[in-house]
Amino acid sequence: MKAVWVALVIFLLVLLRTAQEPQTIAAEPPASGHANSPAAIDLLQPLRPTQTSPGPVTGDKIEEIRAKAEKGDATAQVQLGYAYVEGRGVALSMTEAVKWFRKAAEQGSFDAQVMLSFCDGLGSGEPQDVVKAAEWMDKALKNAEAAQKLPLLAEQGHSMFQFLLGLWYSTGQGGAQDHAEAVKWYRKAAEQDFVEAQLFLGRCYQNGLGVSKDSSEALKWFLLAAENGQAEAQVLLGAAYARTLLGQTVGHLEGVPQDYGQAVKWFRRGANQGDAGGQMFLGSCYWAGRGVPMNRVEAYKWFNLAAAQSMANVLMKMATEAAALGRKAVALEMTSGEIAEAQRLSAAFVPRMEARPVTGFERFEPVGRIIFDDEIEKPQRPRGTATGFFITGDGFLITNEHVVRGATEVLLVTSTGTKVVKVLKVDAANDLALLKVDGKFVALPIVASRAVRLGNTIATVGFPNVGWQGFAPKLAKGEIASLSGAQDDPRYFQISAPVQPGNSGGALVDERGNVVGVVSAKLNPAATLTVTGALPENVNYAIKSSLLLSFLESVPEVSAKLQEPNARPQKFEDVVKAAEQAAALVVVY
Repeated sequence: MKAVWVALVIFLLVLLRTAQEPQTIAAEPPASGHANSPAAIDLLQPLRPTQTSPGPVTGDKIEEIRAKAEKGDATAQVQLGYAYVEGRGVALSMTEAVKWFRKAAEQGSFDAQVMLSFCDGLGSGEPQDVVKAAEWMDKALKNAEAAQKLPLLAEQGHSMFQFLLGLWYSTGQGGAQDHAEAVKWYRKAAEQDFVEAQLFLGRCYQNGLGVSKDSSEALKWFLLAAENGQAEAQVLLGAAYARTLLGQTVGHLEGVPQDYGQAVKWFRRGANQGDAGGQMFLGSCYWAGRGVPMNRVEAYKWFNLAAAQSMANVLMKMATEAAALGRKAVALEMTSGEIAEAQRLSAAFVPRMEARPVTGFERFEPVGRIIFDDEIEKPQRPRGTATGFFITGDGFLITNEHVVRGATEVLLVTSTGTKVVKVLKVDAANDLALLKVDGKFVALPIVASRAVRLGNTIATVGFPNVGWQGFAPKLAKGEIASLSGAQDDPRYFQISAPVQPGNSGGALVDERGNVVGVVSAKLNPAATLTVTGALPENVNYAIKSSLLLSFLESVPEVSAKLQEPNARPQKFEDVVKAAEQAAALVVVY
């Protein structure tokens, strides 16, 4: 079970980082598609905005809570810990938060045990220790409070707790083992892109736990988890493609042909994230020349890295075998120079965690809040962020309609500060929204999209997944991959630029720096996998600028102020600079 906790804790700790950094963003719920296009409902997935944590506020009762906490009241200790996590009435301090969570956790508080697990695993407030993190998560799920609180939080739609409730049922914590119930909650979390739930749901289908065995369903969920960055799923898929390595059977999944090239691809993705199994298997591929040219130095490097985890990783047996292979390599095959080079590469290796979807956290409230909502004022929470771009110098800008849909307030973060935005006009059919903010800004020219050709170079600058990637604007460059969208929808361009949630509403510019589209959607991976048996790779869409110009014709005060299009190609650096200056971060309440 320790493998489960270690893998789980590392992922769940993103939540704590979200809580401790008020500007961090988590993804919004999946949208179903554009309302006017039934054929696209299952095929298109808008690049939806992403959610933030609350900012600092002052709680009138913070000193009263502190007094109770200092007297040993576990509930108050959890409340005070959360106050320090979020800077509510006190200066933000993870060290202080951990101190109070630990006091409450040691008294048996479920809330504190969950949060202390996060803190230990992330290294927030104290040195990182994933083993301790796993131990605290184990205690939390065995806690008598789990039976009361996990269903409550799961029913509210929190994907993390849906997964934990599934795990609670499947492992029989508290004597309540029920695989069918586990599958129910795994599915709810998996459908919100909670990657561990996707992995576990795949295992249930693979092994017939709570559902009938179904290899195609198992493969579907394993693929989604692997594409979403889950290292264990990546290694599992690699083993399924490899089937045999060094004379040993390593994995078989019906419907997956033997393909060492694919095996290496998945092993490498897992290995690069620090998964010991992926490292050992990738080393085996290099050792045997399967899917890659034989390379003893690379093999020994990966064996070394796998073996180094043997004291802390539940894959100890595999890593020990890797170490044995490494010793064999030293004894039989490798020169001292090759050994030294492999050791140097091992020492230089730094795991690189893949960005993973955080969809499903959009309604997350920290566990402790169910205790102290009535005692400390709860701030308003922004529900998401996206991208917009200026089309006039006096503050008219464009984003997607799905970004501002249902918003009670919209703010714009620019180089001159945060400003309140007015939503002037929307076109739900074509996913466009016109906004207005006071000030002077750099604007982009718009050109009709009819001159765009297949293969034309395009780019966009926006604010994708700021919780993962940061708040600096990000460039995505690519080509026009198709002159129509899903099922030949003429309103869209298909683009190869690698856009993500948060790029919604960004300007798609050509080599002259003219706007030829508005970034809007991607191909829905779950729907595509169901229909085709394969996940789409970088299939994204932008609304054509001709539709944008038609939209703006009904607003004369704007259309009269549009910039003249650039007639000549620009230096790419200048195109990017103009797009960056015109881009703004949209914050939605």
